[in-house]
Amino acid sequence: MAAADRGRGTGRRGLTSVRGSHGEISPKRSHRQEGTTMRIGILGVGHIGKSLAQQLSAAGHDVKVANSRGPGTIESDVLSSGARAVTSAEAVVDVDVVILSVPLGRIPQVAPLLTDLPPDTVIIDTSNYYPARDGAIEAIEDGQVESLWVAEQLGRPVVKAWNAIGSGSLATKRKPAGSPDRIAIPVAADDDRGRDVAMALVEETGLDAFDAGTLAESWRQQPGTPGYCTDLSREELSGALAAADAARSPRRRDLAVEVILDKLGDPRSNPDADFGVRLARLIYM
Repeated sequence: MAAADRGRGTGRRGLTSVRGSHGEISPKRSHRQEGTTMRIGILGVGHIGKSLAQQLSAAGHDVKVANSRGPGTIESDVLSSGARAVTSAEAVVDVDVVILSVPLGRIPQVAPLLTDLPPDTVIIDTSNYYPARDGAIEAIEDGQVESLWVAEQLGRPVVKAWNAIGSGSLATKRKPAGSPDRIAIPVAADDDRGRDVAMALVEETGLDAFDAGTLAESWRQQPGTPGYCTDLSREELSGALAAADAARSPRRRDLAVEVILDKLGDPRSNPDADFGVRLARLIYM
């Protein structure tokens, strides 16, 4: 699949670019300038959304969170670092960034909330396609890249980030920048500004942000690929993305789901926190 040309843009609110490629990784890290904040709305407070709310608010950003059931149902630990619980409509008002942390199958239901967003608002999508949960989506089953399907439903560009790390790793394995064993995750986008913003925020969640190219190439970070939920370093992730196999990844994804469901359904089993990472490395790599 040919990669589309990247758009031109600049960093936002003092965030500098972290750029890499499958062959070249820049040592430059991006940092939020002291005293500046970003206004972030997060839709969805499952395990990923919860960790993002906690970590990004702890980093000093102005974070609003919402779910489909109303602010009164959001648990206090989600708000422990300063995030505020609001309605879904309020979460996307007057923000620089919207993070979608909902099941991929619910994206069409969320789309109307984003209709009136200013065009410069960055939308970051963390979702993944799991047919058993989302129902069969014909376009994706026929080969459409998941993030391109999401962008099509929303009618505007998205950045793909935080989809290729398990919730347990995101919550507990953050490391300071420069740590040799810091986990890297891919970030895909079609414009430089959105990529820069997302990569800077990824760095602030204790992960190395790796420039994975355009949305058309983001199939390389979908479930079933070697870079998906395998907790790799920047150097390892480069090779994993290059080794992705579009034809085999859906079968590998479904096999992993089957194993996990079987494991969880066995009362004799007691999978530890890293079971999912070990399984992903065994099946996907």
